[in-house]
Parts: sequence; C-alpha cells; structure tokens
Amino acid sequence: MDQNINTIFVDLGDTLRVIRKDPAYQREAMKVIADCLGTRMDPEEFYHQVIEPRYDKYRQWALTYYCEAPEKVLWTRWLAYDFPKERVEAAAAEMTYAYRRTKGERVVTDGGAETIRELYRRGYTLAIVSDLVGVNEVDEWLDRDGLRPYFKSVQQSSVCLIRKPHPAIYYYALEETGADPARTCYVGDNLDRDIVGAKAAGLGMTVGVQYPDKKPQTVTEANRPDHFIHHFSQLLDLFPPLE
Repeated sequence: MDQNINTIFVDLGDTLRVIRKDPAYQREAMKVIADCLGTRMDPEEFYHQVIEPRYDKYRQWALTYYCEAPEKVLWTRWLAYDFPKERVEAAAAEMTYAYRRTKGERVVTDGGAETIRELYRRGYTLAIVSDLVGVNEVDEWLDRDGLRPYFKSVQQSSVCLIRKPHPAIYYYALEETGADPARTCYVGDNLDRDIVGAKAAGLGMTVGVQYPDKKPQTVTEANRPDHFIHHFSQLLDLFPPLE
C-alpha cells in the first residue's frame, strides 16, 4: 500500500461507532426530553410527533448550509421554540445528549478499538473528524473507552459549527495535527459528505466504509473513494507499519 500516508482521519457514525438498538434505552431518552420541557404529552408521542418532524427541518437547514447549530440555538430556534426560553436553554445540553440516545446506544464497531490502537502502534497520526450534535458525548466516550490518547485531534461539527463536506472542518484537523494533506487519508461511510469533503480539502487518500448491514450508496466520479472496506479492521491491510 501507499507508504506515503502517515496520518489517518476517521469518521465516527457508522464508521468507528455504530448504533445498537435498545427500545428501553431509547424510550428512557425520550422521557428525559419530555421531562426537561415539562410537556404533558406522552414522551414517545411527543418525540415522534413534535421533536422528530422539527429535527428533520433543522437537518435540512444544516445540510444546506454545512453548519451545525450550537445546542441552545438548536433547541430555542428549531426543536422547542414554543417552550419557555430560559428553561430550554438551561436544559439544552442534557436534551441534546438525550436526543442522540433516542436513536440507540452508540458503541465502537467490532474490532474498532483494537484497530485504532494498532494503527497508532504502527506509527500513524490519528484524528477524528465527525458531524454530530452535542458537545459532551464524544469526550465522555473517549475517556470511558480509554481511546483519547490515540487521537491527536478531535474535530466535531458541534464544536467548530462546520459540517462536512465543507473542507474547513478537515483544515482544522490538519492544522492541529500538523499533517501534510497529501500524506493524509480520510476514512468515512458517507460518500457524498465524507469522501467529497476530504477530496475538497486536498487529502491524499480516501477510504469508504460499507458495512454489510448498510444499504449501498450510489458511487459517482465525485464521491468515489480510493478503497472500500467492509470491516474496520481491514484498515490494517491498507496501512502497514511505517518505517
């Protein structure tokens, strides 16, 4: 494989981390949101009838402008604009974390932690570049799973407020790691965001993640990665130890 690559940026959702469905876990998260806002509606009905349709509109805005709204703005402008502003702002962080959990429990993909540790051992500089709402979840996960020492940079759209495929979020990671774009690879599952954005930022290599349980995406000239993998550990086949 190309020995020129010495830095690897990875996506989180459906790449390094995957969702494990747990109805009880998801219902409890819906209840947290309902309790924070003080609604009298059934928590599940409130989530499905109010929060989700509003989040769909927010997501359309976010994808149009390549922007992630701060947590307080997300809830006061988009998701709970008809509730007392002071109450909404005070609970915004807690509700954002709960909203993420309404989708299921996020866990590291099979072999993901071992692969990260081995790539680090092989001499690669590693960083995270990910789109997600909320500023607390990733820090908590990195500390809980003991993976923080392996990443030189962690760029989240919820912190820098820029979403992929805008190249700026990749530039932040390049600046913090001191990496040469030509010697940097990006690994992600969403071809139209992850791969297109990495190419726009001038990264030297891209790897598309296509897990067997996910629907195949349309591959075009613009979003075609240099390689596809179907298990995260296959990165070890692409990136041997650096000399």
